Amino acid sequence: MRDILAMSMKRLTPSLITIVLSLVLALFTAALTYSAPSEARTNGTAGDFFMQTTPTPQTEDRSVIGSTDQIIIMGGVISAIIIIPILASRKSWH
Repeated sequence: MRDILAMSMKRLTPSLITIVLSLVLALFTAALTYSAPSEARTNGTAGDFFMQTTPTPQTEDRSVIGSTDQIIIMGGVISAIIIIPILASRKSWH
């Protein structure tokens, strides 16, 4: 009975470590991205509605139609660089 339990624990240990590390990473990431509301926003008064802001000056729009084409092509090239060697090595497994 002990041998069966020891063997099952050896199989579960890497999975448990992966799950625990993933949860820690997820919680750490959530803690870093969380921003609590400031006190000024939660204790708003009627006078806050009359506050005028200075408009942000608009910059010239320099975007070019189709400018993301090169990004998509580079994504395809990078994917091919990664996938082709994996597929080539899988054929040698059989």
